Amino acid sequence: MNADIRQKFVVGNWKMHTTAVQARQLAQGVIDSVGSDDHLTVIVCSPFPYLAMVADILKCSQVALGAQNMYPEAEGAFTGEVSPTMSLDIGCSYVILGHSERRHTLGESDRFINQKVVCALAAGLNVILCVGETLEERTSQRTERALDRQLSCGLTGIPAEALLRLGIAYEPVWAIGNDEHHATAEQAQEAHLLIRRKLAQIYGEAWATRITVQYGGSVVPANAAAFLAESEIDGVLIGGASLNAREFLQIITAAKCAPRAVMLPA
Repeated sequence: MNADIRQKFVVGNWKMHTTAVQARQLAQGVIDSVGSDDHLTVIVCSPFPYLAMVADILKCSQVALGAQNMYPEAEGAFTGEVSPTMSLDIGCSYVILGHSERRHTLGESDRFINQKVVCALAAGLNVILCVGETLEERTSQRTERALDRQLSCGLTGIPAEALLRLGIAYEPVWAIGNDEHHATAEQAQEAHLLIRRKLAQIYGEAWATRITVQYGGSVVPANAAAFLAESEIDGVLIGGASLNAREFLQIITAAKCAPRAVMLPA
């Protein structure tokens, strides 16, 4: 693998969807068609009840398994929660943290999300940290302020060397599952540039070029290639389209054909 090329990521977040039968069929459909690519990482994140089953299906394949969330403790009296060590134990190598639904529907704070990031990395999980602005923040010209806050808080206490196991996913809240508002590839690229600039302020320019920044905002086969062609977009975090193996594989194909960005030496 060429260490000077940033990886492309295609992450399927199944959210609170699928039955056991559907999860099995979907996982099998993905691995049956995914080939190997040294510069492409494919991850599926199933609901918690099906993680062990999906892990068994993905075993020895080119597809990695991720959890959709976790609690920031290794164990304890936290009824209904799942620890990072539990996710690792059943085969997860990634976890999504700070997703907009966790922030805005379930009320998770920047500080709580940071606790999760610190705990997940310490346990050995790779982290996908989600950030993004609301429609109100965008229309009032506060996109950069919102991204700065979420990144500054979310990455508190994270040393540069840990960034090799951490990626950022930009998901504009106003564009997720919204028929009235759609982000263009150019708008996504602008936000990714803001994120990369903030990362450079925190860790230096060289480290900022080594962090993968994915886009997640209603990505479908029809628009995936346009997003992935942008120089600062290193992959896509997919919701609805990941529930259809054929559509998911079309997006993977677009990622394979997309240009890769070069990293600066750390």
